[in-house]
Amino acid sequence: MPRPSSLALLAALSLAAPAQTYHPTPVDASRFPILAWGSSPSDAPSLALMKEAGLNLSGFCRPENLDAVRDAGLSCIVTGTPLNAMVDHPETTGAQIRQAVDALAARIANHPAAFGVYLRDEPGAAQMPMLGRLAAALRRAMPAKLPYVNLFPNYANRRQLGTDSYEEYVRAYLNDIALPYVSWDNYSLTAGEMHPRFYDNLELVRKLSLEKGIPFWNCILSTALFRHMEPSDATLSLQVYATLAYGGRGIQYFTYFTVDQGNFRLAPIDVYGNRTATWDALRRINNQIHALAPTILNLRSTGVYHWPVSTAAGTPLLKDIRTSAQLLVGEFVDASGRPYVMLVNKSLTESFSFTPEPWQPGAVLRRISPASGKEGPFGGEATWLAPGAGILLRIAAPEPPK
Repeated sequence: MPRPSSLALLAALSLAAPAQTYHPTPVDASRFPILAWGSSPSDAPSLALMKEAGLNLSGFCRPENLDAVRDAGLSCIVTGTPLNAMVDHPETTGAQIRQAVDALAARIANHPAAFGVYLRDEPGAAQMPMLGRLAAALRRAMPAKLPYVNLFPNYANRRQLGTDSYEEYVRAYLNDIALPYVSWDNYSLTAGEMHPRFYDNLELVRKLSLEKGIPFWNCILSTALFRHMEPSDATLSLQVYATLAYGGRGIQYFTYFTVDQGNFRLAPIDVYGNRTATWDALRRINNQIHALAPTILNLRSTGVYHWPVSTAAGTPLLKDIRTSAQLLVGEFVDASGRPYVMLVNKSLTESFSFTPEPWQPGAVLRRISPASGKEGPFGGEATWLAPGAGILLRIAAPEPPK
């Protein structure tokens, strides 16, 4: 009797028992913000749908809508305050700033849904000193509420940045505003692939944030516009996993609601209030963030590179990766000194198999499940990566002989 094919065996196994479903515990916004970039809704059904999609920050909300956001189990960043206009008026006195901040604190300081206070998106370097004054006043009055400033991407021009280089621009933010995080946006999905500038932006901000000892958040595309690609599981996965591989600790989605303008389309919610296919893809990748967060938040980034590398010496953790794929590799260590690697498939169209070989003889690779968050064996079908997908592996020391 002929042996059944491997596909037949897989089919038989799939019919033997129902597939297990997973419900990861949501990570709190204070530990890993997952933001819908844009105006927050205030109606209960829309907020409930955001919660279901795995978001923990509903966007930029008015103070009067904080109760609705709280009731939905979400947080938001408060906007529409007098501080927004002060950014462009450096002549504002310290007394005027304190008066505005004190009035705002009286309204939101004790509200659990108020994650922070919106100040400015994509400021130029000339606005940094005033933003620093406002952020410092907010931090003194409400230490638990983060002032929100989001930076230009690395393809902004000198006129927009107000500096001669992008590094100089980010350093101006770090020096003048001194917030405990760095946030920026970069939309580089064009011509069927990720433009290298996306990784360059991550590389620079990672370097500077490590110097300061603070985390960074990346704002990525979840809608189609201009010449950018339509969102998919692959585009969302690549943007998220690349951010994680570089050590990122926050994801923002531009946008959650489709904008009725130009060729904006296929955001998670369309202009009629309906869920699109992107909403389901957004929920899938957010569930992976929630599942991996307990492990990721205990890791420290020690290196990142693109495979294949140009040196035969390999890297500190991996001697080789047998694959035909182009991969992004992030290296980490936990508080106990245990090493981890995250491998990301940079292709948006093809799946690839891969076999990593650690330098340490006899080391065993252990997979952190993006469904359950639990550690388990690595091998078999786990050695394949879907387009844009990533995998987190722990490099375990060899078992001592019995």
